[in-house]
Amino acid sequence: MGVEFLKGHGTENDFVLLPDPDGLLDLTESRVRALCDRQRGLGADGVLRVVRPDFGPWFMDYRNADGSIAEMCGNGVRVFARYLVEAGLVPLGEFAVGTRAGQRGITAHEDGTVTADMGPARVTGTSSARVGGVEFAGVAVNVGNPHLACLTETPVASLDLRDQPAHDPAVFPQGVNVEFVNVLGDGALRMRVHERGVGETRSCGTGTVATVAAWLHSTGQRTGKATVDVLGGQVTVVVEEESSTLTGPAVLLARGELDQAWWDAL
Repeated sequence: MGVEFLKGHGTENDFVLLPDPDGLLDLTESRVRALCDRQRGLGADGVLRVVRPDFGPWFMDYRNADGSIAEMCGNGVRVFARYLVEAGLVPLGEFAVGTRAGQRGITAHEDGTVTADMGPARVTGTSSARVGGVEFAGVAVNVGNPHLACLTETPVASLDLRDQPAHDPAVFPQGVNVEFVNVLGDGALRMRVHERGVGETRSCGTGTVATVAAWLHSTGQRTGKATVDVLGGQVTVVVEEESSTLTGPAVLLARGELDQAWWDAL
């Protein structure tokens, strides 16, 4: 028997999911890197390990593509939740998922979309990012992980995000996810994102929440709702005083077994 896996995505932010209820897999950095490599592995933006702790809800052990551990992933938690429902581990409807950013409430809908409680979106200050020699002013937002959302009139489609945008390490000592945002209209935004430890991705769930929080902040509001267009589709974000939610699709597209010899060799 090999190592069971599934492949899924949320607005094309894609993940390898590893069911490991008893916590027996030795998920090393090298194994995560190999799994996420799009030439020598399955290819993904990150790995979701499904673990059942002794107490509490199912736990999402999330790793970035470079093997680093991340606190939370908004698209990943929707894919994680979709797996729990389809595997019969939780009922359709409302349940909780554990993450390193805390417990998150989930609502799995009949149409395959998932609403995730993303916790509070805290505006923590301002900073800037630099891309191609151009500096972009941004709003720092913590959604369980650090973000810098830069609202700009420069069309985000024109930006080269192959490299990590330069940022202030004194403000973000653990690195930062950087969003570039165009306002399309009232309550309608477009975003591209460079995720720390991954690179540019087709979507970033926590990034869409940070984007909406930053847009609200820029308009003098603290609560509100917006749609966010990302390269992989569209999600809806609601920001409230002490919480936020993210609603979008969650797709499981493949399952199988990793060759045990390949796994062991890593």
